[in-house]
Amino acid sequence: MQEGPGPMKLVMAFIKPFKLDEVRESLTPLGVQGLTVTEVKGFGRQKGQTEIYRGAEYQVSFLPKIKIEVVVPDELVDGVVEAIAKAARTDKIGDGKVFVIDVERALRIRTGETDMAAL
Repeated sequence: MQEGPGPMKLVMAFIKPFKLDEVRESLTPLGVQGLTVTEVKGFGRQKGQTEIYRGAEYQVSFLPKIKIEVVVPDELVDGVVEAIAKAARTDKIGDGKVFVIDVERALRIRTGETDMAAL
C-alpha cells in the first residue's frame, strides 16, 4: 500500500572519520533504518593543516571526512540532528556540520512504494 506524500527531510552530516561508529550507534535507537556513508575530503574554517612527512612540512588542504546521509520523517529530524551532534562532538576544530534538506519525493525501486512507505 502506498502512502501519500509525507514531510521528509534529508539529514546530511560531515564528521571526523573516527566518530562514525559512535554516530551510527546513536541513530539506531531512534528508529533510523538505513543510512548512506561516503568517505569524502574537504575543509572548513581550519583551512587544512600543516603536517610533517619524512621530515618535510607540507600543507594538507583537504582533510578526510565522513559524509552521512539519512532520510527521515519530519518528526525524527530533531532527534537525529541532536544525536549526530552529540556523538560526533570532540570540542576541537573540524568536528563537522549537519545540514537538513527538504525531500520532495522518495521511491523504493524494487516495490514501487513512494514517499514515507519508501523509507
